[in-house]
Amino acid sequence: MSSSSIAPTAVAPRAPDGLWFGKDLSTPEPIPEEAIERALALMRSGRLHRYGEQGTGYPEPSLLELEYAAYVGSKYCVAVSSCGVAMFIALKALGVKPGDKVLTSTFTLSPVPGAIAHAGADAILVETNADYVTDLADLERKAATSGAKVLLLSHMRGHIADLAKVMAICGKHGIAVVEDCAHTMGAKWDGKFTGTWGQVGCYSAQTYKHINSGEGGLLVTDDDDVAAQAILMSGCYMMYDQHILKPAAEVFDRWKYVTPNFSMRMSNLAASLLRPQIGQLADRAQRWNRVYATLERELKKAAHVSIPGRDAREEYVASSIQFSLNLKPHQIERFLQECSLRGLYIKWFGTPAPVAFTSNYEHWHYLASKPDIPRSKAVLDQLLDLRTPISLTDEDCVLIGKIVSVASDLAGAIA
Repeated sequence: MSSSSIAPTAVAPRAPDGLWFGKDLSTPEPIPEEAIERALALMRSGRLHRYGEQGTGYPEPSLLELEYAAYVGSKYCVAVSSCGVAMFIALKALGVKPGDKVLTSTFTLSPVPGAIAHAGADAILVETNADYVTDLADLERKAATSGAKVLLLSHMRGHIADLAKVMAICGKHGIAVVEDCAHTMGAKWDGKFTGTWGQVGCYSAQTYKHINSGEGGLLVTDDDDVAAQAILMSGCYMMYDQHILKPAAEVFDRWKYVTPNFSMRMSNLAASLLRPQIGQLADRAQRWNRVYATLERELKKAAHVSIPGRDAREEYVASSIQFSLNLKPHQIERFLQECSLRGLYIKWFGTPAPVAFTSNYEHWHYLASKPDIPRSKAVLDQLLDLRTPISLTDEDCVLIGKIVSVASDLAGAIA
């Protein structure tokens, strides 16, 4: 077994220096009591499906859509079953057909190319630069030469490219932009929320994201036709009047007989868990960013570690931290092993085989062609990834920094 796949446990072998972290970095925030009470009331009613043939009032997802659209300043929001689903629906609503080319980010997680494959399209990977964001020079080249009409842009791990420049490039070449905001809920570029720069924004409510219903997704757009198709595709059974935010009837008339029902809607139960969490986003962002700042300071003390600076226009929400380790692959394997011996689980995007949530483009064998992206490979081969639950204390961050420093010294010492 690769050392990069070893997660520490209480009975794992320990290092002789006595350093031990041992906390579960995947621990989410608890669900708010208000959400629990709302969910209990729903379960007692038995009305967990968002659409009903009888009854009064609006379902929980419709209220969530109204509240989230108001939060980001979008005309429409459609609640669906996952962020991956939101991306798939966005591509379909923008007219992506089997065999089409879709530009996308190299540094991302597998649901992003998965959404493109789900739509029957071919992913064209754009290089990632040393700041962990999409390389705009390569985007310009591929926008001009690929024939793609859509860019699925991933703000991976909360790192945001210059969105004004992205939109200028794509506008010049007639390319629509779908933003994967799974890691940037509440984040902004130059004062404007991610997800509202492109034609469509897609967000996640999976357990390890900024709000948590176990699984869930939100799609935002200002486009009437995209919104109508998204509502129909998500599976409204022609009950689109139960959406508070919806286009005019004549828009649905254009689409209702030619749009498949993919049964990808959000349930009442999931939405009931999410609604109270929207109001907690600002506080959570501040707490996450305090953890990030402390960890960044401590990690930079370690040999071989580098962390790129962040643009002043990037108002990020750092629910994780990434750093580059200037070592060879076998030394990084040793680094991960030493961290594991001290109860610290760190992921590596250069891992030879996919591990849990972590994979890279070399593992996506379903891609139509093997991409030639050497700069991305150089970045990913040295890119380490650490979850940062809000519950981390300053003492935890200092300890993590010590473990990373010891592990990097030991790894760097081997030939």
